[in-house]
Amino acid sequence: MYTDIGLISISKMNELSKKSVAWLEVDESGEQQRIDNFLVRHLKGVPKSHIYRILRSGEVRVNSKRVDSGYRLCIGDKVRIPPVRTAQRPDRLESGTVPAHLSRRALYEDDALLVIDKPAGMAVHGGSGVSRGVIEQLRLERPEAKFLELVHRLDRETSGVLMLAKKRSALVALHQAMREGGVEKRYLVLVKGKWRDEKRNVHLPLHKYVTSAGERRVSVHEHGQVAHTLFFLKRSWPDFTLLEAELKTGRTHQIRVHLSHLGFPIACDDKYGDFDWNKSLHKQGLKRMFLHAHKLVIKHPLTGRTLPLEAPLPEDLQSFLSTLDQQGVILDHIVKHSV
Repeated sequence: MYTDIGLISISKMNELSKKSVAWLEVDESGEQQRIDNFLVRHLKGVPKSHIYRILRSGEVRVNSKRVDSGYRLCIGDKVRIPPVRTAQRPDRLESGTVPAHLSRRALYEDDALLVIDKPAGMAVHGGSGVSRGVIEQLRLERPEAKFLELVHRLDRETSGVLMLAKKRSALVALHQAMREGGVEKRYLVLVKGKWRDEKRNVHLPLHKYVTSAGERRVSVHEHGQVAHTLFFLKRSWPDFTLLEAELKTGRTHQIRVHLSHLGFPIACDDKYGDFDWNKSLHKQGLKRMFLHAHKLVIKHPLTGRTLPLEAPLPEDLQSFLSTLDQQGVILDHIVKHSV
């Protein structure tokens, strides 16, 4: 029979013997978190099925009482963790999998927030064949962090402003602000075709579905969820248009599906784009989807002051725009000399 040990801090969880029962006292980082999510976070490498089993069996207790998976923790709660086998955290960063030192891409940081410029091609979290995403990488880089959670998500191929909370109170406040429309989100996007309107409101409901191949997709459907995007014309070329998209709702793939449905597919969008056109763009030097989260405006979750957060257009996307400018100069030169 195992012997209980004294209360320990959450940061010491990985140092526990696999043959010991642990008692964790909940601090601010775990306040109002569901017990199942709390266990997933602190029992690294333990399958969710096993976590739910030890919850159902009563091996996990809060204040010496059984709880179900939906129980929300309070500061001071004492959580009993039975002995489990956890995956070991590597002593150093792995190489060749994801960009190291994401902390160097910080756009803003204080005691409550960490905002980074996410690189394209990197998922925000691991899973579905991705060994490690932004959140896992940052936790490796910051082993001393008591709390670090994604506030929102970006698609893997989308670059730009990504917020993480360093306090649960900040996470809860920002989630509430997003639900109430209190966060301004703006993206830069390059599309095929000649967009005419300086400003256009798009209201098209979106529906999620799974293809016969098992891939998740989104389409415009009359019975879908309400989705609203505001588009602004920024620049145009004979066959391309650069738009700024402001999200008024935050549906999955909203900008991509709205534009595709309107006949203006995003350059190099491999899910909803023009696939033949994408191949020609690859030959011209554009290797990934031209969608960049360039601006967020929030009220700071703790101080309430307005905080604009901006990420410059990445070099690869800026370089492609320069290519379009150069092509325009050449075409203009040819036209003038043929008249």
